Amino acid sequence: MNHPFERYQCQMVLPEFGISSQELLQNAKVLIVGMGGLGCPSAQYLASSGIGTIGIADDDIVSLSNLHRQILYTPDDVGLFKVDVAAKKLEQQNPSVSVQPYRLRVSSSNVMDLISEFDLIIEGTDNFETKCLLNDACVLAGKPLIYGAIYQYEGQVSVWNMLQKDGSYSTNYRDVFPNVEESQVPNCREGGVIPTLAGIVGCMQANEAIKYVTGSEGILAGKLWMMNVMSGRTQIIKLRKTSAAITELQQTIPLITFEYFKENQGNFKIIDVRTAQEHQDFNIGGDNIPVENLHDHFQIISAVSQPIVVYCQSGKRSAEAARKIKKTFPEKEVFSLKGGIGKLHP
Repeated sequence: MNHPFERYQCQMVLPEFGISSQELLQNAKVLIVGMGGLGCPSAQYLASSGIGTIGIADDDIVSLSNLHRQILYTPDDVGLFKVDVAAKKLEQQNPSVSVQPYRLRVSSSNVMDLISEFDLIIEGTDNFETKCLLNDACVLAGKPLIYGAIYQYEGQVSVWNMLQKDGSYSTNYRDVFPNVEESQVPNCREGGVIPTLAGIVGCMQANEAIKYVTGSEGILAGKLWMMNVMSGRTQIIKLRKTSAAITELQQTIPLITFEYFKENQGNFKIIDVRTAQEHQDFNIGGDNIPVENLHDHFQIISAVSQPIVVYCQSGKRSAEAARKIKKTFPEKEVFSLKGGIGKLHP
């Protein structure tokens, strides 16, 4: 009869590892949000190393353009939900690991419940809104978050919000990138990415997770690891907190789809934050209050009792406007129309 830890023999013989570290891995619960280019290698190496419980959250389906970097999937998986495919393959890879798939889009309404059952969160997302949402949730919950980002030939990894020996927490995403939601860096599909970079960064995230769970030294908390795969150069920058304020989770604005909006249009107060000319050319109803003029209309907005839906051409200005409204009126329900109305009227 084989020993239950026989498959981990090569890692258990490592100096200062042994059976005690393997037991820590077996008892750990790690959540991966985003099963794309980073989530795939992270999940595969965490499963192979013996992490006892792995949660995977994503609402996307496999597409042909994913396959060059999302190596867990094959052409036969195109059109299927990523978490369904990934869960099956990870369990085949290591049947002793419990894989818990969550076929959902992480939002402000579900994120706290989602992360509550896990010791450690890994984010492999490709948009600033979700990165900020996960960061804020982990700050509020006191949980560590392993960050990863890739763009073209460059990648980054860090461990946010890790509890330190003195009782403080290490830097978090907003400490390092305070104005990130105003950035306009394209995602992988728009800006491109070399596939090997996704594998390297995803493996680094898995490595940090193993280090964290086993209590190893040298964790990338308070540090930012960066790599350029063309030059082969890596560097680690020490970070420091730049903000003492904790961003409230409620300031991360939930999105609604156009389909849901159409079905429930009568239940919302609608605001178009584009210019007057854009509104005149085409609109889907509501008041026209350009985002730069919002403050002049706060008295009117204060009287609104319905949930508010803000829209623009692409979703960027509406997200900015919704955050301004929510900051001034935290008790109000405020939504941004996902993707804007550009597809309706380019």
